[in-house]
Amino acid sequence: LCFRGIGENDEIKLKKCTACKSVRYCSVKCQKDHRPKRKNECKKRAAELRDELLFKHPESTHMGDCPICCLPLSHDPQKSALKVCCCTVICIGCEYANKRREFEGKFEHKCPFCRHPGPKTHEEAEGNLMRRIEVNDPSALYQMGTSRRNEGNYKSASEYLSKAAELGDATAHYNLSVMYREGEGVEKDEKKELRHLEEAAIIGHPFARHILGVTEQRKGRRNRAVKHWMIAAKLGEDDSLENVKMAYRCGLVSKEDLASALRAYQAAIDATKSPQRDEVEAACKGLGLGSRFLSNS
Repeated sequence: LCFRGIGENDEIKLKKCTACKSVRYCSVKCQKDHRPKRKNECKKRAAELRDELLFKHPESTHMGDCPICCLPLSHDPQKSALKVCCCTVICIGCEYANKRREFEGKFEHKCPFCRHPGPKTHEEAEGNLMRRIEVNDPSALYQMGTSRRNEGNYKSASEYLSKAAELGDATAHYNLSVMYREGEGVEKDEKKELRHLEEAAIIGHPFARHILGVTEQRKGRRNRAVKHWMIAAKLGEDDSLENVKMAYRCGLVSKEDLASALRAYQAAIDATKSPQRDEVEAACKGLGLGSRFLSNS
């Protein structure tokens, strides 16, 4: 039944309150009449529902798994490679193994995922990216938004990143939070900054969640800060783990919770390792190079 006591039938469809999800209305007038009587209750319940979503531990980071070896991708961007032909992110281990196979067999370079020949010019790579944008690929939209932002074209960057964020790209949400904080092409807006940080954290962006913890700490809400850092640490975020350790020394985290965070952190790091990935990291370290060079194809 709605606020007026009217039940749903073929002619009347009751709609839930979009904020609290706990009451239903038969019409806009019904909602307007009822709203003043339960405004505070509605806001309180909406905040509770938001926190339930915000503090739910994600199954993995926003990076997901490598589509070739099916192992979790590291949230360190230097340990993965974006293939511009299909806008698929693969791990450096699979990228390195493919390049070595091609070199030893003298094969033409192709994407190890979609098998499309690698772009030979910047214009060809740009064309591949635009084709992915035309089909609303969030990774392609994010890449174009990042490119425009680096060029200083903040208006265009905001448009591309906003579209990618609407499609669920966590890194786009994080970059938009930075733009709203710094006022890059948009007016500075703390509410929008925090909203994008929260959306990124919900999807599984460890550093966005770490920043949320820092923000809560600055506001004096230490319990909420620790909750964010605990989740981020269990996803393998280094700075959050250090903050959890500090919170333990301050008596804000129990010994059991610290041990749980340490175990989960190590498990998250170990899950992203493989012989191929370790091999390429060792090779890059020996040459004094970062693994990012592998993605330039």
